[in-house]
Amino acid sequence: MDDPRLASMSPEELRRAMRTLGYATQADLAAAIGVSRSAVSLWTEGKVGIPRPVAMLLRMLIAAQRRNY
Repeated sequence: MDDPRLASMSPEELRRAMRTLGYATQADLAAAIGVSRSAVSLWTEGKVGIPRPVAMLLRMLIAAQRRNY
């Protein structure tokens, strides 16, 4: 896989993305992306891998936030 945007992400990268995007709690992120809070908890604890579509979405949101319009 050549494009790093298509890769999954580590729990630490997920926590960093949450902070960057302004999600203070796991529940905030869960509500924003349409998953359960327990799913986000499992991802941040590293018990379950972060699905690639979720990783891609968060990276896209961060890129959009940084873009100058």
